[in-house]
Amino acid sequence: MDNTLFDLVGAKMRACRRVAAHCGAGSAEDLFSYFLRRQGGFEDPVNIRDYLVHHGCFSGETYRECTGIYREEKLRDLAPYPGVVATLRLLADSGFRMALVTDARLPETRARLERTGLSGFFDPLVTFEVTGSHKPSTLPFLSALIQMDATARETLLVGDSPVRDIAPGLVLGMTTVYARYGDRFPRTGSDGGAHYAIDDFRDLAGIAGLPGSRNTGLDHFIG
Repeated sequence: MDNTLFDLVGAKMRACRRVAAHCGAGSAEDLFSYFLRRQGGFEDPVNIRDYLVHHGCFSGETYRECTGIYREEKLRDLAPYPGVVATLRLLADSGFRMALVTDARLPETRARLERTGLSGFFDPLVTFEVTGSHKPSTLPFLSALIQMDATARETLLVGDSPVRDIAPGLVLGMTTVYARYGDRFPRTGSDGGAHYAIDDFRDLAGIAGLPGSRNTGLDHFIG
């Protein structure tokens, strides 16, 4: 979902900029670095608390204000990448069933999908609550396959992280597509061994064998 269908990292940076300006301490880059730590997690508001404590401006009120600003700003300008809606509609009209696997929790997932106009395309939604496991565990992907009643061999997995998306997809035997355009922390030259790499979401049309393209025999999609 995040950074494959829309630019969440850019949205988080804008939100961090607003929070830093509101509390008058540190910088957007400084706050964003807290979300990259192992102990907090990329989605956890505890990162904002720790940032405020570190800069000596923590209070219950300030924390509530900053988390509210962060959530509001992160969603405000969130929009799908060019061609995402049209390509998903083509996939749906061509008979693909589409699941979404994300480390985000269900409320945040629904809010992002509704904001970007993508909420009608994906069923099931495999959020963190479903398995209690974060990617690159294979459990969330297995859950998606089971809920779709699909085999790995007939499923196309699209993700922006070679480690967290492509690796578990390969372990399970899915056809994997590395969304290189969405990888904001790339390792030079690494696609994780994906079967395909794309620089535009619209390139999925050919890989999926949509009208006018080669038939791949795939009929399920996990993003």
